[in-house]
Amino acid sequence: MRQREKLSPISPRLMSGVVILGLTGQLAWTVENMYLNVFIFETLTDSPHVIALMVALGALTATLATLFLGAWSDRAGTRRPFIVIGYLLWGAVTATFGLVHAGPGMAIAGAVTAIILLDCVMSFFGAGANDAAFNAWVTDNTDDSNRGRIDAVLQIMPMVAMLVVFGALDPLTKDGHWFLFFAIIGICTAGIGVLAWPLAKDAPTLKKSTEGYFSSVILGLRPSSIRRNPSLYLTLAAWAIIGTSTQVFLPYIIVYLQRRLQIDAYALVLAAVIISASILSVLGGRIIDRVGKVRSILPATAIMIAGYLGVFFARTTWPVILCGTIMFAGFMLSVAAIAAEVRDNTPAQHAGMVQGLRMIAMVLIPMWIGPTVGATVISSAAETYTDLGQVKQVPTPWIFIAAAVVALFVLVPMAGLRYIQKHDVHTVGQDPRSSSPSA
Repeated sequence: MRQREKLSPISPRLMSGVVILGLTGQLAWTVENMYLNVFIFETLTDSPHVIALMVALGALTATLATLFLGAWSDRAGTRRPFIVIGYLLWGAVTATFGLVHAGPGMAIAGAVTAIILLDCVMSFFGAGANDAAFNAWVTDNTDDSNRGRIDAVLQIMPMVAMLVVFGALDPLTKDGHWFLFFAIIGICTAGIGVLAWPLAKDAPTLKKSTEGYFSSVILGLRPSSIRRNPSLYLTLAAWAIIGTSTQVFLPYIIVYLQRRLQIDAYALVLAAVIISASILSVLGGRIIDRVGKVRSILPATAIMIAGYLGVFFARTTWPVILCGTIMFAGFMLSVAAIAAEVRDNTPAQHAGMVQGLRMIAMVLIPMWIGPTVGATVISSAAETYTDLGQVKQVPTPWIFIAAAVVALFVLVPMAGLRYIQKHDVHTVGQDPRSSSPSA
C-alpha cells in the first residue's frame, strides 16, 4: 500500500466552495429525499409504495441528467455555467411544490401525479448542477492526497442539511405551512446559484474532452471500459450496495421516529445524531487519507452494521441517539472512502462522465431497490397506528435488519478491490478506452 508522508493542503477557496455549494445542494436534496415523502404521507396518501415509486422515478431522472450533462461539461471544458444555471432552476422548481394540494379541482391521484412530475423536473436540474457539474468540479480541484478529507466533509453535508432543516424549518411542516417551507428552500438554492459564479471557478488544468458527445455519454457503460479500469467499477459497486442499504430505511426514518417510536422531539434526536456522527466523519477523513481508502471501507461498514443492529433494538430517546450516531458515522465514513477512491480512479478529461456512473451507483440503483425493499418489509409487518380516526401503516424496526443484510453484500466487490491492490494492478486516472498491460 502506498502512503504519503505529507498531505496536500486545501485552499480556503476550495473548502468554501465545497461547503457552500455542497451544503446548499443537500438542503434541496433533503427536501426531496425526506420532507417530500412526509408531505405526501401527511397530506395525500400513506402508501409506502407511492413514495417508493416517486423515489425511483426521481432517481432515474437524476441519473440520466447526470450522464448527459456531465458529458456535456466535459465537452465544454467548463463546470461553472452548469452549476450556476442549474442551481437557479433547481431552486425555482423546488419553490413550486407547495402549490400542489388535493382539494377542489384536484383529486388525490392528480395531486400525487403532479408531485411526482415536479420531483422529476427538480431532480433533472438538481442532478445536473450538483451531481454532474459540482462533483466534477471537486474532482478537478483535488488530488489523491486530500480527497479523503474533502469527501469526509462532503459526506456530512446531507447530515448538516438535515440538521438545518430540522432546526429552522421543521416547525413550519408541523403547522402545515408547506408553501412557505418549500419557498424558503427554493429561494436559498437559487440565491447560492448566483454566488456560485465567482465561487466555482474552473480548475486551470481542466481541458476540453476530445471525445464525441454521445460517445462520451456511453463511454463509461461499455464493457471494454469496465475491463480496463476494474478498480473504478468495483468501487462503484461497493457504493451501490452501501447506498441501497441506507435507502431501505432512510425514506421512512422521520415517520418511524414520530409514529412508531412516538418520539415527539424527533428533530432533536436527529440533530444530536447528526452532530455527533458528522464530527466523527470529519475526524475520520484524515485517517482515510493516511491509511488508504480501500482499507477504510470494510471497518467503516462494520461500524454502520453495528449501528443498524443497535437501532433495531432501541426504543427510547438515548439508545436511539447512541445507536443512530454509530450507524450514521459508519455510513458517512464508508461513503467518504468510497467516493475518494472513485475520484482517484477517474480517467483524465472524463470527470463529468464518471459522475453519471457515480449517479447510477449512488442514486439509481439504491433508490430503485432500497425503498422497495423497505416498503415490502413495512407492508409485510402490517403495523399500524390511528390518526384522527384513520388507521395508517407505520414503519417497522425490521427495516434496519433488512438494511444490515443488504450492507453485507459489500464483501463481494471489496474482495475484488483487495485482490487488485494486493497484486499491484494500477488503473488510476487511465483513459478507459486506452489499452493498458496492467488492466
